[in-house]
Amino acid sequence: QVQLVESGGGLVQAGGSLRLSCTASGRTFSGDTMGWFRQAPGKEREFVAGINWSGVNTRYADSVKGRFTISRDNAKNTVYLQMSSLKLEDTAVYYCAAGLMTGIWASRTQYDNWGQGTQVTVSS
Repeated sequence: QVQLVESGGGLVQAGGSLRLSCTASGRTFSGDTMGWFRQAPGKEREFVAGINWSGVNTRYADSVKGRFTISRDNAKNTVYLQMSSLKLEDTAVYYCAAGLMTGIWASRTQYDNWGQGTQVTVSS
């Protein structure tokens, strides 16, 4: 059974940091592009960051560029999202996703494995 499990979410003050982790099981994901998406209440799920299979190439939403960093450890089947300088508007459920693709796509439809999500709440 293929599973993606996110962890590391929580409550943090504005300006603070959190690191999310996503561990995959059921098969190797070393060939997949991995992505982080988020969904705030009443809003569409949106792309946050993505990383290609080797970890060499990354892509970020403009809203998080310079504040978030995505990385991966294929030996551990794990992808990370380091979030710094958090803002109130970063509050959302964060989802990890995996997909086989060329490049790093921001479209949800390119990812066919999803985690259950982890809540990140930024307070003032």
